[in-house]
Amino acid sequence: MSAFGGYSGQAYSLSGDKGRFVLPPAFRKAVKDSSGSKVLCLAAHDRFDCLIGFGLSRTEKLHEQLDREEERAIRLNQDNFDREVRAQQLFGFEQLPFDDSGRFVMPDHLRDLGKVDDGLYFQGAGDFFFVWNPEELARMDSAWKGAQATCAKLVTEATAKSAKKGGAK
Repeated sequence: MSAFGGYSGQAYSLSGDKGRFVLPPAFRKAVKDSSGSKVLCLAAHDRFDCLIGFGLSRTEKLHEQLDREEERAIRLNQDNFDREVRAQQLFGFEQLPFDDSGRFVMPDHLRDLGKVDDGLYFQGAGDFFFVWNPEELARMDSAWKGAQATCAKLVTEATAKSAKKGGAK
């Protein structure tokens, strides 16, 4: 297994046949390096209308994060911290297999939670990556302007390429 170096870069994927999506090559390699297999973990983001993706190696960091959050709540005497609720938020991700070409099927409940339509924009974020419906990303504030500009460019390129192949949506 290769050393996992984190998630960086951007990519866009149109929905393919049978509603499948393609995990772009750079993200596919990073997920395989992290998971040790072809398993993509996807979950709803806790604050934004998007999904997050990562490989299985992140579970160790999630356990550490849960412990840190509980220790902080105890130290600050915050009696509203519920370890079980927070654990289900952190570990409620789906493990999705993907093939050698990166194709995977997204469950309907994740499509709904991420407001997924017919294309996905992938944005690297170190330990994980964002998976956006481009329209949802466009609604974000100016803190996201770099991702918004890149996403718009990649959507335009993918749409033009699809139209040339006769598969315009």
